[in-house]
Amino acid sequence: MSKTMEPDLESPLGAHGGSARKEWRHPSDHWLRGFVLDNRASLGTLAVFIVMMAVFMAANPTVFTTWYLYSSVLTTLPVALFVVVPLVFVVTCGEIDLSFPATMGFASWVFSLVVQAGYDPFLGIAAALVTGMLLGFLVGSLVVYGGLSSLIATLGMNFLLRGLIQIINEGKSMALTGLADTPAYKIFSSQVFGIPVQIFWAIAFVVLSAMLYNRHRFGAQVKVVGDNPDSAQQMGIDVKRVRVKVFVFVGIGAAIAGTFSVMINFTWWPTAGDGYLLPVLASVFVGGTPTWGGIGTVAGGAIGAVTVSFIQTGVVAAGLSGFYVQFFNGLIIILSLLGHKWNQARYR
Repeated sequence: MSKTMEPDLESPLGAHGGSARKEWRHPSDHWLRGFVLDNRASLGTLAVFIVMMAVFMAANPTVFTTWYLYSSVLTTLPVALFVVVPLVFVVTCGEIDLSFPATMGFASWVFSLVVQAGYDPFLGIAAALVTGMLLGFLVGSLVVYGGLSSLIATLGMNFLLRGLIQIINEGKSMALTGLADTPAYKIFSSQVFGIPVQIFWAIAFVVLSAMLYNRHRFGAQVKVVGDNPDSAQQMGIDVKRVRVKVFVFVGIGAAIAGTFSVMINFTWWPTAGDGYLLPVLASVFVGGTPTWGGIGTVAGGAIGAVTVSFIQTGVVAAGLSGFYVQFFNGLIIILSLLGHKWNQARYR
């Protein structure tokens, strides 16, 4: 073989005759395509939300171009976000938690008792957080160490805690009108340039949780445990501890949600949290977190919560009666699930 025909082992791959050819790259290596593939569940939910809002706006453009409508939604949306995001962790871990409505009511009750007793609301917030953590740990321990089904155990705890609240309070509410003059209210539940400040706290919570889910070791452990607990155990992951932690996280989120609910309404009700069970669960699954565990999306869950929150407001504002709300809830949920089934592979 002549020297001119010998391959140049020192030259970079693709270099020939002193001129380097452009390196070939697979189309999926493009940053935009990679972003779409990595976030297709969230983007699918966002597409559903955009189409839904376009329909509502076409039905009644006058209402949907006024800030008052969006301000009212942004006032109550954070309460749902504080529960939806932790539930993404639980579902990814292969579990479910139906006790969060009663945890919301119980933790907000503790907050209200502390404030009504004349103590600083910040102390009440701390007491509510501790209560939420303890209830989450209790629920997680029943499921993990007690060997109970998370579906049945958490549903039973929901009834148990709600019954305990009703027995002690005998159905009586608690008015906290003095909250409006406290620094805690101004920090957590006032308005800045007409925007409810609680939405900023909710966005910060979503961002931090997304980083925890996607960039932290705990998020990786949650995914591995939800995908294959046996493999996770062989990798040295304490599977039981991880499963308990996700329930504790739900307890913390429910406590924050219940506290914000009280500060928004200046009133605690014994039924606080009851109305969030189905909308929150719908938000998680509409957001693209599948039921079989191992995968999920925090951003998608947040977008799902926004979508569900706008359904009731949008249906009424569009001129339809309230009887259409449940129909549109079911329609959006089914369409979203069908879209996610087509858009992503089922790993389990």
